[in-house]
Amino acid sequence: MATLRTPLPVNPGKGLGFMILGASLHDILTRLKAQPHLYPKIDVTYSSSQPLVAPVVLALPHNGVRLRFDGPDQRLRLIEVLNFARTPLTYKDVDLVKPQDENDAELMSAESTKPNGPAFRQVYHKLFGPTFPGEYLQPKEQSTYATGTYVLSYPGVAFSFPLRDSVWSEKADFVELLSTSAASPAKCLTIFNGSSWKDVREDLYTRPCPHPRSLALGGRGRDSSPDEIEFVKICGQGHIEMLRRSSPSFHLTLSETTTQDLVAELGPPDAIYRKNDRRLSIHKARTRSEEQPPYAGLPVQLDGVSDTDRSSVNNNTDESDFDDAPLAVNSSGISTECFYNYFHHGFDIFVSCPSSPSPGLVPSNTEEDQPPTSTITDRLVATKLLLHANIPGSYPFNRYRRSRWFLDPEQIWADDTTLDSESRFTVISTALQDAWRDTYANEEQAKSLQRAMVLNRGWGDSPGSSCELLGGWEESGDASKRNREGHVLDGTSALGNTELFGFPGLLFEVLKNDAVSCLTVY
Repeated sequence: MATLRTPLPVNPGKGLGFMILGASLHDILTRLKAQPHLYPKIDVTYSSSQPLVAPVVLALPHNGVRLRFDGPDQRLRLIEVLNFARTPLTYKDVDLVKPQDENDAELMSAESTKPNGPAFRQVYHKLFGPTFPGEYLQPKEQSTYATGTYVLSYPGVAFSFPLRDSVWSEKADFVELLSTSAASPAKCLTIFNGSSWKDVREDLYTRPCPHPRSLALGGRGRDSSPDEIEFVKICGQGHIEMLRRSSPSFHLTLSETTTQDLVAELGPPDAIYRKNDRRLSIHKARTRSEEQPPYAGLPVQLDGVSDTDRSSVNNNTDESDFDDAPLAVNSSGISTECFYNYFHHGFDIFVSCPSSPSPGLVPSNTEEDQPPTSTITDRLVATKLLLHANIPGSYPFNRYRRSRWFLDPEQIWADDTTLDSESRFTVISTALQDAWRDTYANEEQAKSLQRAMVLNRGWGDSPGSSCELLGGWEESGDASKRNREGHVLDGTSALGNTELFGFPGLLFEVLKNDAVSCLTVY
């Protein structure tokens, strides 16, 4: 049974080893999966009904560590050490507990409940020093031998000591009480951002994070790494504003922003993916009907964006299924159209020849509000932006960092409705349908243009994983689908279908629980 024998330094208010508070779920999980010999099993627990609201919990049962991330931003908020025998810890180069006997099966068991943390004297007198009185949590059931928990807090770190309930008194000296045999060694250590556990637990998942999402920005390479994107503001007519953590915003204009601009502002892409898939081009025939408005293009706009994962999904479609539209090629006959994969930013950018700009987020009849015509014709430019939600249980989970976005409210409506990456699609769809209602000839046309296309994520290659997803809504829920090592086995029942819905300039990929898995802006 693998254990982590290299000590991890405890940094109060900052993190545990490389696990830094504020880091993204994508960065932490990627780092853990890269070391299977140290972290052989990873359990991811999430809400099946509200995966973007409820916290995401990442457990390392073989290491005795549990990590908690907030749902909307997927940033590390709390680190818990539950088994001190399986993860050696140091504070200022001093061991928190003496090295444990690896032959003690009960102590080293991942399910062990035997206290194996530092004693109160070790914490209070030798390592961290004096602190203010903590708080006592009474046991749920009262009895002669019931045990409560005394939480001793320091700035950024707290220890939980089991304490016999019969000896507890609010008037007692907690230092004297915890130094007696009525108190057991610490059963848990928590690392958080704040002055004390009592002060932060109410807003643990919503308070600002002082550390960046990217582990690279917190290390030696922060000077050479591009600033991270906080939010993406979608303004319509191909205009996109990327709000950055500490740098000025980057304004991306589809069919105008060049590849040189992308590299200068966002850094070089993590990967470049070339794909000539035109499987949905058959639907272009619908645009020849003069009965449809010029934007009636759900099928039209689906061309080339049917796959939200642009890094590792192989294309098994025969070339004869493609249309006759020419691709941009270089002198060697290789297609120059490609996707710039920015996994650490949470999005892909499709690079191709300029295309006609999309209309605004709402219809406009004035000439000055019409989208401008691109003047760049001799070089490749950004023409599509794919924003990934990184929802646990979805097909592309953990391939990208979660990207957060919102539709510019000034361009759509005057009320207080917020349409963003955390909104349910039914709310987004209702608002956009109301905005475009006057452009439809009748209700039948409106319904026909908003029909969904089904995308089966179970066909083709499935992503490998060393994680066991415990949420269950995108899985079959059948335990036989998982092996003993915690891997989710490939299969159509474990992935499920998604649906594609289109609006002018926007394409939504929606999961079964009404969450938006990917938004394509074109």
